Amino acid sequence: MHETNEKIGRLIYQIRQERGLTQAAFAKQLGTSQSAVNRIEHGKQNLSLDTLGRISDVLNKQLIALSGSAVNLRIEGGHELSGEIELKTSKNAAVAILCASLLNKGTTRLKRVARIEEVNRIIEVLTSIGVQVKWLPGNELEIKPPKKLDLDNMHKEAARKTRIVINFVGALMHDYKEFQIPYAGGCELGRRTVLPHIYALEEFGVKIIAHSGHYTVTVNSKLPQNPVVMYEMSDMATENAIVAASGFDGETVIKQASANYMVQDLCFFLQKLGVKIDGIGTGTLRIKGVKDIKKNVTYSPAEDPLEAMTFIAAAVTTNSSITMRRVPIDFLELEFLKLRKMGLKLDVGPIYKADNGQTNLVDVVVHKHNGELTAPEEKIHPLTGGAGINIDNLPYFVPIVAVAKGRTLIHDWVYEDRALMYTEMKKIGVNLELADPHRIFVDGPTRWRSADIVTPSGLRPAVMLLIGMLAPSGISMLRNVYTINRGYEDLAQRLNSLGAHITVLHEA
Repeated sequence: MHETNEKIGRLIYQIRQERGLTQAAFAKQLGTSQSAVNRIEHGKQNLSLDTLGRISDVLNKQLIALSGSAVNLRIEGGHELSGEIELKTSKNAAVAILCASLLNKGTTRLKRVARIEEVNRIIEVLTSIGVQVKWLPGNELEIKPPKKLDLDNMHKEAARKTRIVINFVGALMHDYKEFQIPYAGGCELGRRTVLPHIYALEEFGVKIIAHSGHYTVTVNSKLPQNPVVMYEMSDMATENAIVAASGFDGETVIKQASANYMVQDLCFFLQKLGVKIDGIGTGTLRIKGVKDIKKNVTYSPAEDPLEAMTFIAAAVTTNSSITMRRVPIDFLELEFLKLRKMGLKLDVGPIYKADNGQTNLVDVVVHKHNGELTAPEEKIHPLTGGAGINIDNLPYFVPIVAVAKGRTLIHDWVYEDRALMYTEMKKIGVNLELADPHRIFVDGPTRWRSADIVTPSGLRPAVMLLIGMLAPSGISMLRNVYTINRGYEDLAQRLNSLGAHITVLHEA
């Protein structure tokens, strides 16, 4: 219990500092003494759920999730949104770079990292094996590896809550001949195979065998003499192969590589470490790695295109006009075209660069549609590898087409179970028909209604439900939203900044 109190105390101290609050000011808002706050921050105070809830409210941060209690959202719908929102950086890029940071024996600093549960789980895994990870002001992360990692001490529970831990292999293979990685978890979206990782890493002399609860990894490292052809155009498997290639003093060609936003961000980070990469943004990468990297680097991941679609869907569902700042336009062009063909007016401003100096950003105004949207004439479906509609943007089209006139076919061919989660939208009034495990038909416009629903295990379907609950007048409840906190930082508060009425409730 003492260790838990210290962990919570450190987190409270860090967030208080970021909020610019003195201990005295924090104590006053909390209704307690400065000495009590000092005891809390040093882990010398047992904290009840009620106290944790009050601290969460004062800091505007859902740290209550650390206690293991449920966090619920109470949504008062029917309110028009307005104003502007600045997008946060990509969580998928952040976790990929955190895994890749194990290549670097120097100090890695990542700027403006989203404080989300997925990032927290990776940090827990990193610290458990001896890496020093420290939050600095401005959501900056400092990562310092030890001389030797303690892989036997890996935090199995944290590792099993996120699929990305398998991406440790691409870095660890350069220093260790044999190790274990716990089975990965994350969203439950069906049988997502790790074969693309296994087949790609085999080309580098890595053998991965699945046992009960973990993978055993054995390494007889070699530089591939022929191009590594990706078995699937998987984002994570491509990242693993890129990191594996980056640790060799030699050249690797990767074909059928994903060109998605998080893969590009990872490449830009590796370039800061001295790795030469040609073909970024294409399906063929030529990588000249560096053996024994030791550099002190600072990198800023780019903004998240999935956040942009989240706020667009919220605006469309509530017939609102909002402005989004720092939108990575190159990864949303087809989504925008589909929306425009449905009748939505979007104003896109001039291009400027993200803090990584590479990614193109724009500001976007989403206009009210006043019920004049029409269903797309063709089906809406995603593509892998950064081409077409992003796989994780597809769910946000469900509430969008639900307000349009006509019948829409949405084909989610990638995951076995995600389309089944879409049927939860029927509970809030969407006229939805499940054709098979991959396809749904939506007939609009929707007569929305309020509901009380337990959050599904898929991140995007969970947020899709929250967006739909913003539409009907009345009170909806979305229960146990840990899934949402895996991928979004303070989403409820950010929607509230645009005029939504969402209350965070803590349940023991």
